[in-house]
This record gives sequence, C-alpha cells and structure tokens, in this order.
Amino acid sequence: MSGTDDGGGVDVPTGAPGAGGTRQPMLRLGRDQLMALIDHTSAVIYMRDANGRYLLVNREYERLFGLRREDIVGLTDHDLFPAEVADAFRDNDRQALAGGLPVQMEEQAPGEDGVRTYLTVKFPLIDAAGTAYAVAGISTDITERSRAEAALRDSEERFRLLAEHAQDIIFRYRTGPAPAMEYLSRAVESITGFAAEEFYADPGLMASRVEPEDRPAFEQSWQAPRSATTTFRLRRRDGGVAWIEQRASVATDGAGAPVAVEGILRDVTERAVAEQERAQLEQQLRQSERLDSLGQLAGGIAHDFNNILAVISGYADMLVDELGDEHPSLPDAAGIKHAAARGSGLTRQLLLFSRAEPSQVELLDLNAVASDMLRLLARTLGEDIELGTALVPDLPPVVMDRSKLEQVVMNAVLNARAAMPSGGRLTISTGLEHGGDGDQVSLAVTDTGCGMTPEVLARAFEPFFTTKGRGSGTGLGLATAYGVVADAGGTISLESQPGNGTTLWVRLPAGAEGVAGPGAAVPVASGLGGDGRRVLVVEDEEAVREIVCRLLVKAGYRVFAAPHPAEALRMCRDDGLAFDLLLTDVIMPGMSGTQLAAELRRDRPGLPVLFMSGYTSGPAPGGQELPADAPLLRKPFEKQSLLNEVYRLVTERV
Repeated sequence: MSGTDDGGGVDVPTGAPGAGGTRQPMLRLGRDQLMALIDHTSAVIYMRDANGRYLLVNREYERLFGLRREDIVGLTDHDLFPAEVADAFRDNDRQALAGGLPVQMEEQAPGEDGVRTYLTVKFPLIDAAGTAYAVAGISTDITERSRAEAALRDSEERFRLLAEHAQDIIFRYRTGPAPAMEYLSRAVESITGFAAEEFYADPGLMASRVEPEDRPAFEQSWQAPRSATTTFRLRRRDGGVAWIEQRASVATDGAGAPVAVEGILRDVTERAVAEQERAQLEQQLRQSERLDSLGQLAGGIAHDFNNILAVISGYADMLVDELGDEHPSLPDAAGIKHAAARGSGLTRQLLLFSRAEPSQVELLDLNAVASDMLRLLARTLGEDIELGTALVPDLPPVVMDRSKLEQVVMNAVLNARAAMPSGGRLTISTGLEHGGDGDQVSLAVTDTGCGMTPEVLARAFEPFFTTKGRGSGTGLGLATAYGVVADAGGTISLESQPGNGTTLWVRLPAGAEGVAGPGAAVPVASGLGGDGRRVLVVEDEEAVREIVCRLLVKAGYRVFAAPHPAEALRMCRDDGLAFDLLLTDVIMPGMSGTQLAAELRRDRPGLPVLFMSGYTSGPAPGGQELPADAPLLRKPFEKQSLLNEVYRLVTERV
C-alpha cells in the first residue's frame, strides 16, 4: 500500500482500461471522504508511526475506549493501556514494520466488561523510497467467539479428565466405512488387561474377547437403533472372566445412517458373582427344604410302618413261644420275625436319604454292614454297574452309629454312580491297618469313573461344593460324611486322578470290647418275671397297645392300658391308679409321652419311665428332651428287649 501524497488525497480509478490498455486517471478522495469510509465499519482501525505514536483512529476506536481522536493522536499505547498490554502492541507493530508484509494475530485489550479479544491484521505503510514509516491496524472484536472456544476447550478438558479418571470404560467405535476404535478411556486397561493402544491397533479386539456364547448379543447391541443395556462376559488378558454391563447407542450422520457406537462399559463382576452365589444359596436352601420335607415324610412313614412291624414282630414272638422248639411251624414263625426285621432295616435305609436317622452308637462289623447294603445298592446302581466286594475276614469291630456309616457309604456309592454315566465297576473293600496310634479298620469305595482333577479333589469336602449340575446336588454329602467320620474318631480321605477313577477311604479305630449297641439284649435269669408288678401302658395305636399288653401280661405283670395321655391322667388322678412303671409311646395326639411323664412325675418324682417310638427323626421325638433316666425302645423291638428293659427299671427302683 502506498502512502498519501502531499495533497492528502487518494487516487481512485474512474473506469475500465482504455483501448490502448492504459488505466484512466483516478479520482482523488479527500481526507474527509476517507475518514467517512473507515468510521462506518465495525472494526477498530488505527495508524501509528514508526515510533508508536497514533496518527489516526476511527470512530469505533473512540467508542470502545471512550476517548476522542483529537486526544489520542500523538499519544502512544503506553499512554493509554497498562504497560504489559502496550508492550505487546508495540512488539506486534515492530513485527509488521520489520517484515514489510501484513501479519495477523490475536490481541487482548481492557474493555468495560473485562478483557476483550481482537483478531488484528497489521500492515506497514511504505513511502516512495520503500521505507516503512507507519503501521496500520484493523482489529475485529472476537471476544464472544474466543470465550466460546475457551469454554469449549475447558469443557472438552473436563470431559477428558472425567473420562480418564472414570472407573467405567467410555468408548466410541466407528463402524464405517473403515471400522476403528476412535476413543477408549484409561479404565480399559485395569478392567481388561489390554492397553487402549491395542484396541486402536486392532479394531476387532473388543469383539474377539467377548465370550462366544455372548458374542451374538454383543454384536446385536452395536447395531440396535435404540439405546439399550446389555450384559456379557469378556475374557481378560490373564484368562479371567469379567462381567461387563454395556450401555450404548448408535451415532448417525446427517442422513440418519449409523456411523459409530458410543457408550459406557462397566465392570459388574462382583455384582454378577454375588447374584450367582445368591441364586446358588437359594437353590441350596430350596434343596435343604426339600430334604427337610423328605425327612418329615420319611419319619412319618417310618412311624406308621414301625408300628405295623412292632405288631407283626410281637405276634411272631408269641407264636414262637407257643409253638415250642419242636413244632414244624416254628421256622414259619421265625420267618415272620425275620421279615419284620428286614422291614425295620428298610425304614432305616429310607431315612438315610433324608439324613433323619438319629445316632445310636454301637459295635459294628464293617463286613456285615457292607454285605447288608449290597442288596439295596444293587437295586440303586442299576444293571450297567458291576458291583463287587473285597472283604478281609475276622476284622475287629468299630464303634459308630450304623445308620451314619451306611449314610457315608451310600453317599460315596451315589457319587461313584454319577462318575460312571456309561457304566463301570464299583468295589467295596475292607481291611485292617496297624499303626503307632493303634489298629484301624478301613473301608474303601472304589469306582472306575472319570476321576477328579487336583482342583476338585482339594475342595471335595467343602460344604456346598458340588460338580453336579444345578439342582442335582447340594454339595453337603462329603462334608456331612467328613463330620460323621470325625465324630466317630476316624478319618476320611479321597484318592483320585482324572480318567482313573476314585477311591473313598474311611478309617475307624478298632472298637473296644464291651461297648454294646442300644437295645442289646441283657440276659435275664430264667424264672424272673413280672411278679405282679403294675405297668401303665399308654399307646394310641390299638394293635401295638394290645400286643405290648399281652406280652407283659404273659410275663407276669399286671397291666393297665390307656389309649391316650388324657385317659392316663384321668386314671391316675380320678381313679387313684397306682403302678410301678410308665410305658408310653412318644408321639401321640393332644400330648406327647414326654409331657405325660413330666406331669406324672410332679406327684411321683422317682417314677420309672420307659419310652417307645416308631418315629426316628431324632434322638428326642416330640420336641421335648427325653429324661436322662428314661430309656427309649425303638419300634419294632424284640420281645426280650422289651421285657429286659421293663424288668431292669422296676427292679432298680429305689
């Protein structure tokens, strides 16, 4: 741009070039016309000489800074602005003067509402000698735009910091035309084990880490037109599985075509595992409730069945006594007794499945227990399982509750059956081991099934641990067996290898001679009978009451019978009945036998009491503890067991 001439005007073209290619003379604009032009623009226009003194300013400059141009001309920026602002203006002026070309920059100047930002173009004014004698500037106020851009930068920075410090993964994945992961927050590495750069380098990495079963739902979620929540499993770098909850939506272009997926991935592994554990516990609770219901049902069946067996066994005993040793029908009567005993064994086996059989510690022959269980096991296992035994003869006895030992064996057999779905061989063996702590009798259950891995073997005795399918096992079998064997002073262990079957070992200390099982017959000297002693029999089952009374009467006792506790109390209190022994059932309508005994012992504290019960769901049927000095006969019982207990109690009475 050239400077003005001495006349202070500016040449302006008057028209197009002439025919000879020369331009027409320019009109000359006066100073007033030039000032009118620059005063009617919204930009700030000014001119300063090489020393920084103002030569010219326009009306917008006056308006913004509240000064008249007459007061400004001849001053410098240091006269008008703070030193740091004036220094910046002066440096920019020198840059334009030195370069000889227009330069553009942003400048800040104080305004009425704070610092204002201007986009400024400065250019030198050159005289005829080519020397820059002044600098002109045109500044446009871009404060609002600058503030908006700063606010946007601040917002983006805050979002970046929020995303980078969030525990969730924030992502944007471009779906087309060239799929690529555009953004991943820092949390992706702590959750997946992969750095964000690995997902940037491999756009398919995310989908490839989703578990195959969940991948279709995951891929569908990235195509769904509406925002939705999806849960899937993702395999971490270390091989572990993370449960991920995704909330994502599809981003579209101006035409509505999908271009990207944006969303949040949250690690919900702890919640998912807790929900699974809760569901498992609920399932175990329902299983336990079913077992409790089965136990109650089994106990009720056992009560009624044992009452029937007690009647059959009682009449069989009477037949044996009546027939004599030489009668040809004696084996028939003995067969009836044997059948009743087998029926009693079946009730006990029924209760094994409900864990409802009470503890009755006794001397046991492991060979006899194993042999007795073979018939039941053969029916339980099925024809595709070959069942065998390897029993060492003449083993010393062990001291343990028979039903609990049978429960341990039954659980081991059922586990072995589950390990041989296509059939196999199961062997029950016994043996005698000598050690520094004394002799131990061993029992082993060996199968040819699939075996166990070391991890499963290490946890096999943990409560609620099971490898069976959902609803097929409680995880309590081996844990219960461990407690049962430990209570008996023994040990239980497993030996197994994958593909080579499993052996369950039970080792019990050899029992001491002289330990007797409950209800063992104590020989009574011949000729000793009831001698007219008085017995009150209380039993709600008429057939049982009748046979018990007949056995006692035949043995020489005077017997008084009551069908229920209320009648027994009436006989004692209203009729003044005197008797030497109370023989009562435990479970009866209206009042239990234990409650009846407590009522009668209020008046007679030393009254001898003998309980009998066909219900075997616990050591104290009826919900009340049996008195310590009152034994319990479990139906069906032998005639001699009944007479021995009655005789012992009435003769030991002080």
